[in-house]
Amino acid sequence: MPDSKTILVAEDDAEDAFLLKRAFEQSGIRVRLHFVQDGEEAIHYLKGEDGFGDRCAHPFPAMLLLDLKMPRLDGFDVLRWLKTQSGLKRLLVTVLTSSSQPEDVNRAYDLGANSYLVKPSVSESMIEIAERIQLYWVKMNQPPDCAWQKCSEEN
Repeated sequence: MPDSKTILVAEDDAEDAFLLKRAFEQSGIRVRLHFVQDGEEAIHYLKGEDGFGDRCAHPFPAMLLLDLKMPRLDGFDVLRWLKTQSGLKRLLVTVLTSSSQPEDVNRAYDLGANSYLVKPSVSESMIEIAERIQLYWVKMNQPPDCAWQKCSEEN
């Protein structure tokens, strides 16, 4: 996928990660998904450290799909960290979590989330979420400038 966009997915549940990956594949969506298992790993990926320094293998994402309830650092910690990073605070972040609690929704938006989606209970609905992410965030939306780090011929 030479010209496809990259989405970083921070998801600690292996089954949810599998369902999301399958939903994108079944929808024929042309994005590259890179998975990390917790908030700490998401931050390392975004900073390009601890095994994520090669931007050819680990391209900077156009978007972050972020679960809230994760070990080590949770999604709220990642949102709080992003807000303090001058080159990253504009990164598009869609929260994709199982919590529909109003306090979690409001807190995520207060910390800079661009969108908040509740994980569906059936896999068919995950396909609809993948399709809508593709349509709006990947195709239609005009993203802000970020500290994009591209793969170069010299790497």
